[in-house]
Amino acid sequence: MAYTTLIVDRKDDGIAVITVNRPDKLNALNAQVIGELDAAIAELDADASVRGLIVTGSGEKAFVAGADISELAKATPIEARALALRGQRVFDRLERFRGPVIAAVNGFALGGGCELALACHIRIASDNARLGTPEVKLGLICGYGGTQRLPRLVGRGRALEILLSGEMVGAEEALRIGLVNRVVAKEALLNEAMGLMKKMLANAPLSLQYAIDAVNAGLDMSFEDAQDHEATLFGVLASTSDMAEGTSAFLEKRPAKFVGK
Repeated sequence: MAYTTLIVDRKDDGIAVITVNRPDKLNALNAQVIGELDAAIAELDADASVRGLIVTGSGEKAFVAGADISELAKATPIEARALALRGQRVFDRLERFRGPVIAAVNGFALGGGCELALACHIRIASDNARLGTPEVKLGLICGYGGTQRLPRLVGRGRALEILLSGEMVGAEEALRIGLVNRVVAKEALLNEAMGLMKKMLANAPLSLQYAIDAVNAGLDMSFEDAQDHEATLFGVLASTSDMAEGTSAFLEKRPAKFVGK
């Protein structure tokens, strides 16, 4: 599929990179971007050759500097709710991607851009990154899952401080509170994301998929039910060829050759 607001680059090593490409608007999310993200994530998730996904923004100023305010300003209450539900569905699709998803946060990640980063499994930030949820300054709140993902990531108190102040969090502070996993020089950002992705993709594909599922599903279950779900997935993996290969390789002191079955 051809995209107008995204650049989708499939690498030879099983990694795909989605770049939000509206540099004149600091990569702001509008209805077209959300629709193209939905299509691109679905397309890549269905492509067996793609095992991991990196999401970033074009240029060095912004990952995604929020939603397109010109669209929001004209929305009726019914349209605004529909807009939020659509964005939530797309970001949920990203969070449920079967392989690892890394946000390479270059510059501003504000509002919907911060929510996009939160929906990724791991966040690596450039040293000039700034993250935040300034919706309260517009008379709004997060609409794409930010009020739910942020406290699950950094805790209730810190999340509320960010959500209620509308102020930006610098890269180092974001690292300190667990909002991002790593901070690197801006010129090293994509290489760092690629390097981490390659380390993860060296492991068994189904193990990666089930680990993501165990964490995502478990966060919405009681601890007892989450452990039961984990045990079920553990049992399913014990029936796979990759489990037999991985344990044999360990005992034989050789590198494992995983095939995703």
